[in-house]
Parts: sequence; C-alpha cells; structure tokens
Amino acid sequence: MLRRIQEKPDGWDIIVIGGGATGLGVALDAASRGYQTLLLERADFAKATSSRSTKLIHGGVRYLQQGNVSLVFEALRERGLLLQNAPHIVHNLSFVVPLYDWWEGPFYGIGLKVYDRLAGKLGLGHSRRLSREDTLAHIPTVEPEGLRGGVIYHDGQFDDARLAVTLARTAADMEAVLLNYADVTSLLKQNGRVVGVKVHELESGDVLDLRARVVINATGVFVDTVRHMDEAEADSIITPSQGVHIVLDRSFLPGDSAIMVPRTDDGRVLFAVPWHDRVVVGTTDTPVNEAVEEPRPFPDEIEFLLEHAARYLTRNPGPEDILSAFAGLRPLVSSGGSKSTAAISRDHVLLISDSGLITITGGKWTTYRKMAEDTVNAAVEVGGLEDRSCMTPALHLRGWQPQSTSGHFSVYGSDTEQLRLLLKEGQGWDQLLHPQLPYYRGEVVWAVRYEMARTVEDVLARRTRALLLNARASSEAAPEVAVLMARELGRTIAWEEQQVAEYSALAARYMISH
Repeated sequence: MLRRIQEKPDGWDIIVIGGGATGLGVALDAASRGYQTLLLERADFAKATSSRSTKLIHGGVRYLQQGNVSLVFEALRERGLLLQNAPHIVHNLSFVVPLYDWWEGPFYGIGLKVYDRLAGKLGLGHSRRLSREDTLAHIPTVEPEGLRGGVIYHDGQFDDARLAVTLARTAADMEAVLLNYADVTSLLKQNGRVVGVKVHELESGDVLDLRARVVINATGVFVDTVRHMDEAEADSIITPSQGVHIVLDRSFLPGDSAIMVPRTDDGRVLFAVPWHDRVVVGTTDTPVNEAVEEPRPFPDEIEFLLEHAARYLTRNPGPEDILSAFAGLRPLVSSGGSKSTAAISRDHVLLISDSGLITITGGKWTTYRKMAEDTVNAAVEVGGLEDRSCMTPALHLRGWQPQSTSGHFSVYGSDTEQLRLLLKEGQGWDQLLHPQLPYYRGEVVWAVRYEMARTVEDVLARRTRALLLNARASSEAAPEVAVLMARELGRTIAWEEQQVAEYSALAARYMISH
C-alpha cells in the first residue's frame, strides 16, 4: 500500500480520513465506482467505536418507540441488504422480549408487527406472541417468577471488527489503497479550498503531502478534530455518549435466542446476546465530556448492567463472572436542546464546509452503506468527478458464500479453505493459541499476511476477538502472538517485548477487579 502511494504523485480522486465503519464504507463505495481512492487511519481499522458495538445489525426497535419511522425503515432495508451481501458475517437471530405485566403483550406485540411491516420483503421472520412455556423453551435461564409469556422477533447479528476488515479487503480488491497507522496532521489548502492532506506515516516516520480532488472526514467521534484543522473556529457538533458492554460465559444464556428488555431504569433498551459462544450484555448510555481512543467503563455502568442482568436471568452474574468489559463512544450529533444522549437522533449528518471538506458522522453500523452512498454522491459534486452510479446495494463483500461455515471460521467465508491450508504450512500453526480461546496460531500469520495487522493488539482485539471473549486469556496469549508476528514482519525481540507490555496494559483495562 505504501509503495502504491509513492508511485502515485499526481493525486487521488478521493481521500478518506478515518478507517472505521463509515470511512471503510465510503472507500468501498468510491472504489467500486472506479474513483481513485485512498483511505488513511491513524490507528488500526475499527480501532474505536466500530469494534465496540452491541454486535447487532438492526432496524432499532427503540427508534420506533421514539417515532423515528424513517430511520427504522432505512435501517431495516440496509439490514436486509447486508444479509444478502455478507451472509458469512451477518446472520438472522431471534430475540425474545420477556413479559411480566399484562399490558406489555399487546403493547410490544403491536409495535413489533409494525417493525415486521416496515421490513417488507427484506424481513427476517414474523414476530409472534409466546406462551410462558415457549418463552422458557427459547430462553431457559430467563427469570421465571411473574413471567407471563413473551414476544419473539428477528434481527441481524454480526462481528463488527470482522466486517470492518472485510470492507477493507473488499475495497482493496477494487483497487482502493488503505493505510492504517497513518496520521493526518493537517489539511492542504489552495485558494481557500482543501486540496489534500499532510500525513505522518507512523511506522517509517515519513511525512507525506497527498493531493486529492476531494477530502472526506469520516473520523466518527473525532470529526471535530479534523473540522478544526479546516476551520479553527468551527462549532463542535459531536456530543459523545459512552456505551458499555460486559461479556459473560455462555451458561448464563444457553439457548439460541437473545433477550431484549425494552426499557431499563435509564430508559434504554438492554440486550443479552449470544455471540461467539459467549453472552454480550449491554448497553449503557452515559454522556462523556471528550472523545478518547480507549474509553473505560465506569464502575456504576458495570453495576447497572449486572443489576439488570440479574433481574432477567436465573443466575445472577457478579464481577467475578465478567470475562471482559468494553466501552465505546457513539458519535451523536448534538441538536442543541436535548440533555439526554439517549434522546439524540441516530440519523447520520453530512456537512460540506466552505473549503469543500466533506464531513460524514452520526448514524450506526447498520446504515454504513447508505451513509457511504450519500457521501460519495456529495463528493462527486464537490470534486467535479465524473458521475457514476452506486454499486454497493448488490455488491457481495469479500468471502461471500451462500452457506455459512460452522464455528468462528465462518467470518472468513470463502477464504476459509485458503486459511485451512495456511494452518498446515508452519509447525504448530494448527494448534490453539490458548485453551480458553477458539483461535489458532496460524490465524495470527493470516492476519499479518492478508489483513494488515501490525501490532499484537490488532490481532487479539480485532482480527480475532480474543480481547472481548476473555481479556485474561488474551493477555496470556500475547507473547505467543508477538513471536509469530515478529517472524512474519522481521521484528526484533525488543519489539516483541514492547508489544507484549503494551498489550498486557491494555487487556488489564478490560478486566474487572473483584
């Protein structure tokens, strides 16, 4: 990728700043239309918000409650397209709303029928009322006391960081150039127009001036930083909100269905979702003052999730049961009046500054494709590019295959066969990295060779999901990962030691002391 940048002195059609869901979606959309596209990410792809979601591709039952029908309609359409375009990463999951009050059945039953209708032909299955017995059959560990029954409905589930890596690889297949660990430090301007970026390539230390017809700011919760590079006096538009999740052993929710609690004490929806043979419980909604790359769960957020999980599960989880706890920041676009971040719209916002910088922010994973389409349409206009139609509604993502393979290999899709061959290539590569994790040593090599993993964290947090599945076990696997990576990348023992120290410090932040 670096060589391709150096071989292209005449500039790009589009430069995208930010390698999360939105930026990767924009790069893929632009490249698939044939525009010369470069994406720059200062850390790793999906390092921030895009790897810390609730792992759901959903219309948003909660937004229906708020009356935002257009957002739900758009998200349900995008959910359907994602299931068609990435069935190896996104799949149908049934959700059960347990009912404890007589009025809840009709109330949620009718609401979910509206949800079904909005999905239309792209629906995943009809919602229906469940008897008490059927509810217990679907979620055997749900709190039985006072249980009257339930409502079942369908939504999508996915692996967020793996979808990000897949978007990056698909964009690369379409000739986009993508670079992680490349920090944009300023914007280049000519006659008051943004004409490119100055980028610090963090591994080599090189500083490059790169030109483009149009520059897109897709940096999520950090968009204001880039907007201030363009215009120092620009008003900040992001109100960050922190969402926290805890990961528990699968025994807390052994069935094949998720639990959805429509209203918690703070007015949020709560989910308990089976994911990679664990259970993810979340999420909170806590306003925070500033956007940081590595947010930490607050103790009261952990307490809130444990308390609510205990209300709806027969086994009450305690701090000692938490395998990992992670926090992500939502890039909510402030509307001025609203005090509660739960009430701020999840719609995406597209801004074009006087200098031609395009900023795309807000939204959510489910609608990344539509956000990208809108953004590239704007870029065509701003950059005076040849108008070409959007290709992504029917674009199969890398690894696409109609039937999903079993186990965690499913996220590799049709690349699984090549991965299995790689596992036989080196001695011990077909051995597990750690007895409490599902990943093989050869997957580390795969991540370096084919997925641009540059650090131990890249492999354990995002190419695999070891950090979220079991933070302690991932920390114990770090030295082995560093050795395998050092061989592939030609690094020194000093590099290995530094990587292990940095990763151990990071993983400790995901463990809850008890």
